Amino acid sequence: MNKLYLDIETTGLNRENHEVTVVGAYDGEETYQLVKDRDLTKENLERLFERTDSLVTFNGKRFDVPFLKHHYGVPNGIKHIDLMYKAWELNWYGGLKAVEKKIGITRGSGVTDGKKAIELWKRYKKEDCLTSLKKLLLYNREDVENLKIVEDKVLKELGGR
Repeated sequence: MNKLYLDIETTGLNRENHEVTVVGAYDGEETYQLVKDRDLTKENLERLFERTDSLVTFNGKRFDVPFLKHHYGVPNGIKHIDLMYKAWELNWYGGLKAVEKKIGITRGSGVTDGKKAIELWKRYKKEDCLTSLKKLLLYNREDVENLKIVEDKVLKELGGR
């Protein structure tokens, strides 16, 4: 795989005080998800990242990558494209969901923001609610798979730059 579209879910916004709960990645064909206390390990992340030469994120330079480096020491030496800054070149501000809405992407999970994702994780951990975990994983899948669509649209609007 060349590009890997990446998004993480966490228990909060501060990498010093919060944990990574889900790492989602999409290679343009297949979606991979690693879940805390199941298969989210440094070794599994290293295996995921060794198959790519570039990461694509939305606000990943400020959030996803620093979180992963803090908790797992990865990724290292991989080219990183942060679509948030490309969207800003088009005056498309806001988070990923705002940009998705602007370009006509709809979601089926019903989860509209990271706060709800945190609540789903808490419910899953507290009540062993697999329905909450499944909904969180669907939300994360939408995030990573939609990154490809956002990238295509942003680059088209920017004339490929």
